[in-house]
Amino acid sequence: MRILVVTQYFWPENFRINDLIAELKQRGHELTVLTGKPNYPLGEVFPEFRRAPSLFSNYEGVEIFRVPMLRRARGSVRLILNYLSFVLGGSLWGPWFLRKREFDVVFIYEPSPVTVALPAILLGRIKKIPVVFWVLDLWPETLAAIGVVRSPRLLRWIGHLVQFSYNNCDIVLGQSRAFIDGIAKYCSDKSKIRYYPSWAEDVFLDNASEKANEIPVRGRTFDILFAGNIGEAQDMPSILSAAELLKHDDGVRWIIVGDGRKSEWLKAEVERRGLAEKVLLLGRYSVDRMPSFYAHADALLVSLMSDAVFSMTIPGKLQTYLMAGVPVLGMLDGEGASAIRQAKAGFTCPAGDANGLAAAVKQLAAMPESERRDMGLNGRRYAQREFDRDMLISKLEGFFEEAILSYRERETI
Repeated sequence: MRILVVTQYFWPENFRINDLIAELKQRGHELTVLTGKPNYPLGEVFPEFRRAPSLFSNYEGVEIFRVPMLRRARGSVRLILNYLSFVLGGSLWGPWFLRKREFDVVFIYEPSPVTVALPAILLGRIKKIPVVFWVLDLWPETLAAIGVVRSPRLLRWIGHLVQFSYNNCDIVLGQSRAFIDGIAKYCSDKSKIRYYPSWAEDVFLDNASEKANEIPVRGRTFDILFAGNIGEAQDMPSILSAAELLKHDDGVRWIIVGDGRKSEWLKAEVERRGLAEKVLLLGRYSVDRMPSFYAHADALLVSLMSDAVFSMTIPGKLQTYLMAGVPVLGMLDGEGASAIRQAKAGFTCPAGDANGLAAAVKQLAAMPESERRDMGLNGRRYAQREFDRDMLISKLEGFFEEAILSYRERETI
């Protein structure tokens, strides 16, 4: 198949779409990526890209077209302008960049924002091909939950935008089963909605990784690793409150690998609360380095704010955590917590429950190492069954074929 991928985020930014593109290319498909300039999550264009942008025009043999856009910056207004600038750049420059290319299907990757669908739908119309939309973040609910948009009128307008986007795609994929109902509220044709979760990257199957030198060895500690985006949704205040509750437990250490909009706040709070010796902030690393950090972990931490929309979400990192074969601590509600419990892969507490998280840490740390190892293996078996990479990417190929066939049948009527 000839697949056009429209995504606001792409390599060298660290998103699962990079892995998907590489695998689809390896399976023999022709792919083209329409994206922006790499500046996620801090709003700074990557220095290596600024120095030599031509080196980032091809990924694993896949041609990349990058449209003009405003970089991210602090504040809701600038973030919204960043989103809208990609719509404008993709809609104006995308058709020109791709004017001589033919495709069979457009695929939209949407961890956020939903506006990424607009240039993709336009290109689908121009090229007369179907559009498949992978919804990883529910709008407008997420915007309201994290406080980016507070105006009821603006949220209603965004709801109309979401409705337009879903209704003008041929297949809409939801990242959790609970997402199906959330999508259905804005999609007039429920038959086009499918469940399609993220997968666990195979790189985390390797338990033989050498430990990262960036983490100092301090005798016998119980190391809790949080990896990924540091934003509003991850509820860092509750994590720090749990760390404070265990501040005088010399055996517990918190390791945070990643960055995001709350990074500077987190750094300042760690200092203010006197947690610098207990909470290690290591910054962002590429995905290929992550197994070396996981090798330090006695537990992996996943958290989300307390909100209805987040209870419907399976954080993308959870599949990776489970595949890593390390016990999981979850401070979240709904689908994510349910997956941890079903897998028998660790302990959970309600979203925002710092006391519950601290208690879960103490309970897990007190368990025999053999029992923790069994928990980790439970998680890996669950991930291999529910979130297997090869199985899920094959399923996505099937969705593409379904969309193409259905579209062609409609066109011949």
